Amino acid sequence: MKIKMTLSALSLAIVAGCASTTSTNNDNAVKAAYDSINQTQLAEHIKILASDEFGGRAPSSEGEKLTLDYLTKHFKALGFAPGNNGSYLQEVPLVSIEADANMTLSIGGKAYEYKKDMVMGTARISELQSLDKSQLVFVGYGVNAPEYNWNDYDGLDVKGKTVVMLVNDPGFATKEPTLFTGEAMTYYGRWTYKFEEASRQGASGAIIIHETAPASYPWSVVENSWSGPQFGFQKDNNNMDRVAVEGWITVDVAKELFEKAGLDFEQEKAKAAMGAYHTELKGLDASVTVKSKIQKSVSYNFIATLPGSANADEHVIYSAHWDHLGTDPNREGDNIYNGAHDNATGTGGMIEVAEAFAMLPTRPSRSITFLAVTAEEQGLLGSKYYAANPVIPANQTVANVNMDSLNLLGKVKDINVVGIGKSELDAMLAKAAKAQNRTIAGDPNPASGGYYRSDHFAFANMGVPAMYAGGGTTAVDEATANYRKRMSLVLKGCYHQPCDRYREEWDLSGAVQDLQLFFQVGFDVSEQTEWPKWQATSEFQRK
Repeated sequence: MKIKMTLSALSLAIVAGCASTTSTNNDNAVKAAYDSINQTQLAEHIKILASDEFGGRAPSSEGEKLTLDYLTKHFKALGFAPGNNGSYLQEVPLVSIEADANMTLSIGGKAYEYKKDMVMGTARISELQSLDKSQLVFVGYGVNAPEYNWNDYDGLDVKGKTVVMLVNDPGFATKEPTLFTGEAMTYYGRWTYKFEEASRQGASGAIIIHETAPASYPWSVVENSWSGPQFGFQKDNNNMDRVAVEGWITVDVAKELFEKAGLDFEQEKAKAAMGAYHTELKGLDASVTVKSKIQKSVSYNFIATLPGSANADEHVIYSAHWDHLGTDPNREGDNIYNGAHDNATGTGGMIEVAEAFAMLPTRPSRSITFLAVTAEEQGLLGSKYYAANPVIPANQTVANVNMDSLNLLGKVKDINVVGIGKSELDAMLAKAAKAQNRTIAGDPNPASGGYYRSDHFAFANMGVPAMYAGGGTTAVDEATANYRKRMSLVLKGCYHQPCDRYREEWDLSGAVQDLQLFFQVGFDVSEQTEWPKWQATSEFQRK
């Protein structure tokens, strides 16, 4: 689904906030700062942050220290002040829970292998958790959504049982626009929600059935992302309110299990999309023992501020996550998850945008703050922690611009907005994009639930209008179109894989254009009198 939005359709939203504050920066000064963002410097930042020396930038690793030192050096040199009461860092207390790979999941008389068939673990801060002949119950999509009149758990007692559920939500399966939000995933489709809801329902175990299309990623991502150290918050209750064991099985395993229970998987999946649904997988129970290594640590969010010249207590916050998956000592061959695209590009992009602001002869009217968060790959933990412990209160945060996995495929005629239509920031982006002869378009893959998968989501939940945009689908010319085809093949399958590393042949011109737009939108937000607002139809509003 691709939605084009024109300036005429957005003009009313722009006019509401166009009155200027007291900035003395002229157009030439802003244009010079805008033009300072360039490929050479961006490439250098990405190359360093994604180097083997940084080891994949795992939280609480040597790679974290190198990353934070790198950010501190650059932001300090640019004149940005420490953003957290004299410090560039905000402590995020984490706990690493690493399941022993030597486990099997026994169901129906068969032992399923770790990584090949399933990935199991626990969110409980405990060295030993298990399921012992826990009855399996299929709960459809595992959703309890009163606003959609949908409850897969209605009338069901799952205490002591293990729930099995589909990934995504019913709208994706039916493509019916009035069911949830149609093909665009809601938060109910996210794995984080499904495990949380299973826990609220009192289940002992929770298993998600992986399918590539509705998950928007292949099984290899599950293998790499949910094995090894899994980070969570240090909690007084040691997460004992979570299910004892949670994880994933392949769709082939699911089909086999349903057949053993006398059911047809495809038919049951179809029923689950038609309305709230659950059924027992008769005769099947699950047994597994999860032995975990527990290690408590402290990771850090990075925060730096360029104080505003007129309204310094009001902030425009740029965000990006600095972390990736680190290094897997058990993997043969290349075992470093360098995370060049995801998200050395966004982290390096922050430095470029910050440098543009630092070039302005007069500081922007409102403060410009950059927040690089930790543990995004572990479930948006750094941004969640910030939202629960904000350095800058929500009522002083004017807007958020998020940068995650920048465009590597050259210049395009449009720019994709994830969550298009949610706030007036779209209108401001459209105005800036017009100067580049570009239009704004909707998310090319709304089924992936992108608006709920990056760090802007924490700001949205705080009530702060948050923009997550980048890339596009229509190349500016034939040469770029051909390059996009070639590079897309090279990068295919590199999401959360060791092959996500810096490549000299990348065309970062499109990333530079996007960063220029992010700079322009942030500058415009700083200078206009009115704060941008959520649209009335958005599920997010100022508290």
